[in-house]
Amino acid sequence: MFAAWIGYLLDGFDFVLITLVLTEIADEFRLDTATAASLISGAFITRWLGGAVLGALGDRYGRKAAMITSILLYSLGTFACGFAWGYSSLFVARLVIGLGMAGEYSAGVTYVLESWPTRLRNRASGFLISGYAGGTVLAAELYEWVVPNWGWRWMFWIGVLPVLVALWVRRALPEAGDWQTEIAAADGTQRPHPFRPLFTGRLRPWLNAALAAAASAALFCVFTPVGAGHVPWLSAAAALCLTAFAVQLGGRRGWLLYVSLMATVFCAFLYSWPIQALLPTYLKTELGYAPAQVTDVMFYAGFGTMAGCCLAGFVGDRFGTRRAYACTLLASLAFVFPVFAVRDNLVGLGVLLFGLLALGQGISGILPKYIASHFPTATRAASLGFVYNAGALGGAVAPVLGARLAEGMPLGQALAALTFGLTLLVILLVGGNVPRRLARLLDPELPEDHLVPAAAGPGPPGPPDTGARPTGARDGASGAPGS
Repeated sequence: MFAAWIGYLLDGFDFVLITLVLTEIADEFRLDTATAASLISGAFITRWLGGAVLGALGDRYGRKAAMITSILLYSLGTFACGFAWGYSSLFVARLVIGLGMAGEYSAGVTYVLESWPTRLRNRASGFLISGYAGGTVLAAELYEWVVPNWGWRWMFWIGVLPVLVALWVRRALPEAGDWQTEIAAADGTQRPHPFRPLFTGRLRPWLNAALAAAASAALFCVFTPVGAGHVPWLSAAAALCLTAFAVQLGGRRGWLLYVSLMATVFCAFLYSWPIQALLPTYLKTELGYAPAQVTDVMFYAGFGTMAGCCLAGFVGDRFGTRRAYACTLLASLAFVFPVFAVRDNLVGLGVLLFGLLALGQGISGILPKYIASHFPTATRAASLGFVYNAGALGGAVAPVLGARLAEGMPLGQALAALTFGLTLLVILLVGGNVPRRLARLLDPELPEDHLVPAAAGPGPPGPPDTGARPTGARDGASGAPGS
């Protein structure tokens, strides 16, 4: 847990740096707000690919190897940001960060969840994701000290430090428990190959390579000035390409589960990322806060998310993942509009942000447990990596959408409207168990939870989940789930 938590803390540190120095970068490179916000979106463009590829690596060769690879990618990508000479070079470095961040999510989450007792796996999920919030607090504290004295580039150069964590993980840690028990003993021909459905036949590999190229190109155009004037069509093309991959990976009985989970995660990012991405910009532009004041507010926000993630784990293990998720989000709605009504009271704003993010963002601590519970061990990392990171494109849309709405209204009002409306939608999707209900239209035997057997729950652990049919495992060349 500690190793994965440190990796996730540094992942959060590296990823949020761009939000803290966005105004400084915009000033140096002479970018407008929407173009600058696309730099935040850049890391999301490659996440679907990084999550799928590094997740498949984790399923076949072990969670630890995938986690090390992901840490190296996002660390080196962050280091490269410090050498950017313009918008394009910085955008490319952000693409590399997206690859690594996606792999860290799928590898780190499965590494921890499969190592903890079944009755405590919501807690494991919440504790792990709290590391990301801790990284945002660390970045905010360093921002106050580093940027005024050394400039924004040094924030990125400091981000190479996670490489040391990767080296330690490689030397010191064992493999994840569930993967070691179920997969490690198999020889090369019997180990999982989550992408096998994409490479069957003569034409399918070429068609899927074209789909991957088309999706990447469309997303690049959507989130850069290249696609100006054609964003709706390009967005539809990217969505169709990613849906085609989901249908193939899910097979005849699992494709609806993949697609519905992607949509749920997309909405979850849309409600949470406008505030995560544009809060520092809001504080500096609309409220006129100095760097030290921004640091103070971001500390409240990051610490609130961190505390909320830990609390979410206990609540999830006590009341169930879905119920805890929906009820906590519902409570968070009481804080949305008050946060953006406070202007001249830094402490009051900090307290309200703490409450909003502890409930609204902190509950995302059990989102990995919620998604991973839909997939068996053999395909868990690749499935979670693809579904989560394809849905995470909502995080790429969110800051640009927030910036566009702010062109016709105050930024704070735009952020409040997005957060409130989309939180309601996520409450309906998760609380109503919509993805699993849709999946059972095609697969009535889908287990309720692959990570926590029906006999397990609060109290003593239940028996191993040996009877669950491995939905998502492939049967021959057809891509259909095995029985």
